[in-house]
Amino acid sequence: MKQSAMCARLCLIKHLFRKFTLKVMVKKMNDVNTPIQKDQEAPTESSISETLDSSTAEGTIPEPTAPSIKKLKKKALKKYLREEELKPYQAELIKMQQYLETTGKRMIILFEGRDASGKGGTIRRVTRYMNEKHYRVVAMGKPTEHEKTQWFFQKYIRQFPRGGEVVLFDRSWYNRAMVEPVFGFCTEKEYKNFMHGVDGFEKDLVRQGTIIIKLYFSVTKEEQKKRFSRRKHDPLKQWKLSEVDVQAQERWDDFTNVKYEMLKRTHTTYSPWKIIRSNDKHLARLNVMKVILNSVPYEHLNENLDFVPDPEIVISGSRELEKMEAQRLRSGKFLD
Repeated sequence: MKQSAMCARLCLIKHLFRKFTLKVMVKKMNDVNTPIQKDQEAPTESSISETLDSSTAEGTIPEPTAPSIKKLKKKALKKYLREEELKPYQAELIKMQQYLETTGKRMIILFEGRDASGKGGTIRRVTRYMNEKHYRVVAMGKPTEHEKTQWFFQKYIRQFPRGGEVVLFDRSWYNRAMVEPVFGFCTEKEYKNFMHGVDGFEKDLVRQGTIIIKLYFSVTKEEQKKRFSRRKHDPLKQWKLSEVDVQAQERWDDFTNVKYEMLKRTHTTYSPWKIIRSNDKHLARLNVMKVILNSVPYEHLNENLDFVPDPEIVISGSRELEKMEAQRLRSGKFLD
């Protein structure tokens, strides 16, 4: 009950504040210091308290403590400006999608990485304005008993794109290289068979004209811990927290070891990995869009945009391997 009340209170506060911010954030915030007009009067702490008190009297939520409007305004403005920065690149993604439709090319984008590394949020930003008739997001669940009897890649092949389509895998066949061996969801033989066969599998896809983009989201242990804490205490995010998440911190070194083996064995010239430093979610999202846009020669690109990924955010798989090997030489083990 306490969490439900908190959720209701936060939603009401956000609703009241959103009505105000939508009024003042006009003309793309050309002048954020423009005096507020009379019809743009901001909700004050007392007005929010009165509204909440009214709701309390009606028995909908308990009496709250009003938050700082200034803090909420600053947070909302920051979020607004960041989302606005993505929009020109989201428009380019629509052009890229049109190019794929015209040429009949197929695109597969793999989103891999540790739990809470920002994969899902990035997928939502990438696809936000795309034509939903020509893209799909695939998040595979646990294999069924029938699927367990099949060739490992078979269930993924069923989800592959047709001509002109983009398929984004929120985790992919690389579960067999990362999560499954760490948690004992596959045998040693199954793991070795996968590592031995995946390169040939991807090489055939590329040879047949499929564009494959492999993204690995890399978050630090400290940042992952913070995100797990927010999931645990925020009733709107608790559904994201799974038993696997709970153990992710404890098994950090195990994940790092299999990450190294995965990159070492599967980073190839025809199907390379791009490592995305994702402690800053916004920069990760922005640079992922640049990586995707650079993968095809679509027409009428916006020449005023910077399409060069930030080298501090986007790291090649080979560079990441060099970094990890240097860490092991200095410290005796991988650090991330």
